[in-house]
Amino acid sequence: MALLSRLHLQDRSENKLTSAEFLQIKPTLKHEDELSESDLCSVYLHKLLMLDYRARYIQAQQEQTYTSEECEHETDIFEDSDDVSEQTNIHPLDLQMAVFHCSDSFLKQKMVTKLSQCQYALPLLVPDPFTGDIECPLWTFRQIQKTWKKSETKDNETVMTMKSMSICKAETLMVLCFRLGSLSGSKSQLINTLINDRHSTFFHRNCPGSSKNHLLLDGVAEIAWYCPSGKPTDSFSDSVAFCNLHGDGLSHHKQLQILMDKASVNVVFVPTLDKKHESADVIKHLQESDKPLIVLVENSGNGVIKLKKVKYKVGLKNRSQPDVSKEMRRIIRDIISGSSKSFQLESMSDTGLRVDERERSCTKGFTFAEDIMSIIKSVSVSDVKNTFLPCQGQLWHDWSRMNKELYRLKGNADEEKCKKLNECKKLREDQCKAYSGELMSSFVRHLSSLRQTEREYFLKWTQILLDDYATDQLSAILQSYIKKWSEVLDLKKKSDRSTRLKTKQAELSKFSQDLQSATCGLEHIFREMAQIYEAHKSLDKPPGQRPTDWSKYPELAAELMISGHPMELMDGDAGHVPLTWISGLIDQVKQKLGNKKVFVLSVLGIQSSGKSTMLNAMFGLQFAVSAGRCTRGAFMQLVRLSEDMKEGFQWDYILVVDTEGLRALELDGNKTIHHDNELATFVVGLGNMTLVNIFGENPSEMQDVLQIVVQAFMRMKKVRLSPSCVFVHQNVSDVSATEKNMDGKRKLLEKLDKMVQLAAKEEVCDAKSFSDIIEFDVQKDVKYFAQLWEGSPPMAPPNPGYSECVHDLKSFILEKAKKSPGVTLSDFKTKVGDLWNALLNENFVFSFKNTLEIAVYRKLEVQHGNWTWALRSEMLKIEEKLYTRITNGELDRVELSLLHGEVWNKYDETKLLMSMYFETEEDKDMLIQWRAKHELKLKDFLDELVQGLHKKLNNVIEQKKASREVEEKKTVFENNLLQKSKQLALKLRNNLPDDQTLRKQFNVDWETWVSELTRGLKPPEKINLEEDQIQAIREQNFELDLIIKQKQSSCYKGLAERGDYTEYVAKKRHQSQNIITNVRNNRSQFLSGRLPHEHQEQMKNLIKNVQEKALKEIKQKPVAQRGYSSSYLSEMSLNVFTSIVEFESQWKYPLKKEFKVDLILFVFYRTQRWISDSHSQFIKNNDVRTYLESKKDEYYSVFRSFCKGSSSAVVLAEVICEKYKSSMTEAVCNQTAIDIAGDMRCNVPAFKENRLNLEKHILKSLAEKREFNRYIKYINDPKAYTEIFIREEVETLLHTEYKDKCSSFYKQKISNIQTQVLHALHETTKGNRGDINMWLQEFTGSIKDELTFGTIDPQNFTDVNNFDFLKEEIEKGLNSISDDLSHLSVNKLKWFKLRPDQILIDQLCDCCWETCPFCAAVCTNTIKDHKSAKDGGMDHSTPFHRSPSVNGWPYRDSVEMSLSFCTTKVAGDGSFYPDSSSDRSVPYKQYRDAGPPFDTWGITADLYQMCYWQWVVCTFQEEIEKHYGLKYTGNGKIPQDWRKVDSIKALKNLEEMYK
Repeated sequence: MALLSRLHLQDRSENKLTSAEFLQIKPTLKHEDELSESDLCSVYLHKLLMLDYRARYIQAQQEQTYTSEECEHETDIFEDSDDVSEQTNIHPLDLQMAVFHCSDSFLKQKMVTKLSQCQYALPLLVPDPFTGDIECPLWTFRQIQKTWKKSETKDNETVMTMKSMSICKAETLMVLCFRLGSLSGSKSQLINTLINDRHSTFFHRNCPGSSKNHLLLDGVAEIAWYCPSGKPTDSFSDSVAFCNLHGDGLSHHKQLQILMDKASVNVVFVPTLDKKHESADVIKHLQESDKPLIVLVENSGNGVIKLKKVKYKVGLKNRSQPDVSKEMRRIIRDIISGSSKSFQLESMSDTGLRVDERERSCTKGFTFAEDIMSIIKSVSVSDVKNTFLPCQGQLWHDWSRMNKELYRLKGNADEEKCKKLNECKKLREDQCKAYSGELMSSFVRHLSSLRQTEREYFLKWTQILLDDYATDQLSAILQSYIKKWSEVLDLKKKSDRSTRLKTKQAELSKFSQDLQSATCGLEHIFREMAQIYEAHKSLDKPPGQRPTDWSKYPELAAELMISGHPMELMDGDAGHVPLTWISGLIDQVKQKLGNKKVFVLSVLGIQSSGKSTMLNAMFGLQFAVSAGRCTRGAFMQLVRLSEDMKEGFQWDYILVVDTEGLRALELDGNKTIHHDNELATFVVGLGNMTLVNIFGENPSEMQDVLQIVVQAFMRMKKVRLSPSCVFVHQNVSDVSATEKNMDGKRKLLEKLDKMVQLAAKEEVCDAKSFSDIIEFDVQKDVKYFAQLWEGSPPMAPPNPGYSECVHDLKSFILEKAKKSPGVTLSDFKTKVGDLWNALLNENFVFSFKNTLEIAVYRKLEVQHGNWTWALRSEMLKIEEKLYTRITNGELDRVELSLLHGEVWNKYDETKLLMSMYFETEEDKDMLIQWRAKHELKLKDFLDELVQGLHKKLNNVIEQKKASREVEEKKTVFENNLLQKSKQLALKLRNNLPDDQTLRKQFNVDWETWVSELTRGLKPPEKINLEEDQIQAIREQNFELDLIIKQKQSSCYKGLAERGDYTEYVAKKRHQSQNIITNVRNNRSQFLSGRLPHEHQEQMKNLIKNVQEKALKEIKQKPVAQRGYSSSYLSEMSLNVFTSIVEFESQWKYPLKKEFKVDLILFVFYRTQRWISDSHSQFIKNNDVRTYLESKKDEYYSVFRSFCKGSSSAVVLAEVICEKYKSSMTEAVCNQTAIDIAGDMRCNVPAFKENRLNLEKHILKSLAEKREFNRYIKYINDPKAYTEIFIREEVETLLHTEYKDKCSSFYKQKISNIQTQVLHALHETTKGNRGDINMWLQEFTGSIKDELTFGTIDPQNFTDVNNFDFLKEEIEKGLNSISDDLSHLSVNKLKWFKLRPDQILIDQLCDCCWETCPFCAAVCTNTIKDHKSAKDGGMDHSTPFHRSPSVNGWPYRDSVEMSLSFCTTKVAGDGSFYPDSSSDRSVPYKQYRDAGPPFDTWGITADLYQMCYWQWVVCTFQEEIEKHYGLKYTGNGKIPQDWRKVDSIKALKNLEEMYK
């Protein structure tokens, strides 16, 4: 058809328009002055979906053409111009019907529903423009609900009955209006005056855009309903349907016959009453029928003539329309008062016409829905949920309550927690047992088996049939509820009201419960699916059989959510978020769509303030709307961003979150306030933007809403979430009154500021104004909305101004949303969990754990590790290069500027990588808060590396200077030995003995040579540390016997790991068997037995501090340069003793001599290895004889070569290669150590990622080894044990999976070094024009940065002049060396200064080692000295909190183990003392109030058990009790549930805690 072509719909007669095409965000509409015909379809639908009734009147602009040439002759104005072509607009109803014909059934239904809301007539009979068949689109009416108040007189009183039902089910009077012949007046216009004289319900000839040229209107029958409001001004006392047949009834005989048969009243418009007129037969037939008839005659001037009963004739000639309309209303009222045939829309399916509901997919969906309803109808409406949906009833409500109580534990926290967890588990088991209903099985089976279109029909039919089934009972309950609510309000106004008021409130509550019981829709069936899934999932039940498999429920729901169905986010009845279900649902949506980004738009406002209506109009959504608390909890719906809109946006979907209204009628008092605060905090936290909906100008209601909203935004600020907000002030009388609105904005801001000041006290926040807590521009972020209705419902159409406001708000939201990065579906899921878990706690701010932020920070930690590793590995290479130059005597001073210059390029490169990460990472908006601090941290790290290497290399230089005399002697001696070896060889050459004799001869002479050369040199003295240690302790006036006794017992070696130090404390003489256990407020308290925990910890800290101080001080002594001195131990002993005396003076308790001796011995023990190693290094560097002995094999080789007649060049090549062999070995091992460490850091699971990951692997390793002593070492000194773990892991790896890799690294390094040496050899030989001395200098100088090279006296090789030959010999030697080195053992890596394990220790242990003040678990932050959250950083945290009993912590003043985890305690009602001397206790829930170190730790309540540490406690119970001298009894008794945990569950729990 030409019309469809003009509308660009020619392809849509087959490929129908769908709802999905319009349930997406499209570009802003063009201005109506700019519309072309191709735009009309989309603009019409867009406006209609936004409830703008002016959609019917849009027109395309036609191009007007005028001739520029003047006419040759004067034209008479009364003459027509034949050459001017007529250009007509598309008729408005042609546009409507064209779109209708080209839409699929669901879009048609949406269109008709919106037309009904716009108070327009709806297509009842529609001729098919292609086939001519007449169709009744009954399906399109199915979602229309009409509400009216019927008034009737009984016993002289007017009784009002409220009715609300599906229009398809309503039985009303139907007035059929049609014309027979042509009329000069408008039939439709007159009908409109009967329904609503201010609104054109039926389109008529005087409407904008009307013309005689319409194509699709003739033969269309439209229907509209008049619905009375119960007021005296009502036109009719009951609902009346008006049906209007367009066109001449004589031309549409089929439609006319059907409609006349269905009509209650026939209203006929005729030009004249003439028996010869073609209409006469029809009128005669109507006159003879029993049905009421009204004939309106256009050429008659008579008034109303009643011919006989219910037959009327009305003249129209020379009469005003209002007069005729008034008489028509009176006649119809008279007819209504009699008994007339009623009309039901559903009866149209029996007319023999084509009905859209008979389409195969629709029929199938209906059949399956009927199957569901046959089950439901077996019980009463109020019993449906209890009978068929038991999982969401009391069981779910009890579970929700119990789950909340887990965050509000009382008494013995662990015992209470175990009890409630078991109760929760029991409730879940009961839910699983309850799930056996036929209803859910049938519903899920149908949902799984149907195709998409059939599924959509099935769901809509199910909802329609459910609504129909419950309508009558719901209507009755609602009327009773409203009546009772009015009574409660009246009583509240009276003074004496207490007893009666409580009674009425109880009755009101009962009605509310009845209302909830009788309310059953699809959302309740989906809620049941959610609970079935949650129950089975939480108990790890195996999946069921398809298609009713519970594990597939999230997938089914995800498909529906993607197709545009809203899904419940928060269960409003239970007041709980089903996190497991939401997680599964979002995961499935993510799996189907990809991890798309969404912009979360949430809405808040008081009850029945039009939130859902606004969202539906804005985005074409399906949120439920009606008076009362229509939305319970929160629902979410996806709206796709169309491809045309994606440019400029960083997200793909808007996720709209609609919420129930604040200040519910059903809730009362504190429950309302708590519920509303909870809901507001939840949705504000979820939203990238929150629309705050204010309805009307009631100051009290506005204040309540603002207070709730302000508190929610203040909480967001405190937990570092930054949503935006827009205030929408609805139902404003004059939105164009600028001055009034400016004043309104000022008052709103004043109220907001006042609310902030009030909330700041409650939330303990330093904020004075609303702009202090959120970025807010009162001029832009406050929108005023016109009233929704243009008049009074139920007959009022929507106000077009409202639609304009919705459109403007939508544009404003999208403009602001452009700047938002949105959140990924994964992040949204995480955010839901974070917010809800925090809300379950009584203190949201204390309890909020921003998992998204933590996850981003953990990723940043990994990157930070990569950046620091890049600098560290570069510094190791620089160290290796400079160390070689120092050893070769090329560098005698290392300046900081030199080191900075060497590393600066790598630093710049790393800074660039860091900048790219912060600027391009998808979480850059969250990362920005840490950028400056991390840039500073990287610079500090570099400075630390540089300063450390500066000190290290200058120590090497000092050491080299200190041993310069010895080094010079070594060189002289080596040259002498070389000369003597050569001389002896020349002497024996002519009479060469066998190898054995030759070796014997060389050994004899070697002894003589070495003795001769070293005569007069005193070798370094050997040391006896044990004797020196005893003497150093004796100097502190301790008896020798005591020292020897303590040393022989070896108890001192485990002093730091002891669990009980009681035996080291001396008992005061007057106390018999008692010891001092606590001093508080200058009063001594005594208990028998064990030293209290606080003092145990103080002794432990003394031991740790003394040890660390001693190790630090001894390492500053020049032992490696000048050798060991016994004075070092004397000084160390004195320092330890001094520390003990200072400790005793403050502690006030005497310590036994045994402890003092053990502590000094312990310090000696811990420093002994370093002293021995350093002194060994000193001997190696300064004992010439030892050094010469190490060269014996090298000189024997030279000697043998000379003996066998080798030339000086051959021998020199051997000497050079031998010297390079040791140097190459060291270089290869050092470089391999760096590369191996780097490879392990990237690929070994324990070493990659961050500190948290390393901690997890340490705990896993401890569990697998099951050695109690290892646990004690880890608990007492986690850093030291971490070093042990790394060393052991590296050792194991080097001998297993890294063995071949190490060999590969060896070969690679050997090849690199060999290439450099051969290049230097080639360049030196090629350009040499001097003697051997010059050749040696040039050759060694060219590789001075790669290899160390001792001096060779050229005087022994002056006869070497064939440098090419020398080069060849050296090349041979190098090949041999390379072969030897390629078979180096991995153990060789331990011999040199750079070791892979130590490199990894330096990198991985350079982190935070703060411990939890409650349980001593280590902070798992990768970055050391990190700032706390209040200073812009991250608080100390760990997921691996543990029972304090493993640290030997008892309850105060008892020997009973302190068992409860701190993550459990912060959910309980207990208190603690911040320190041993404190009388002030602090509630665990406010633990941060205790100040440092508590206030820098983030500890959130954990619902579930820390199974790992429970397993540790149960596995090593006896060892722990023995070690600490405490018992798991009384308050510290181990719960039975803990003993059910095995190692498999413990390790699984470890992974869960890590994630």
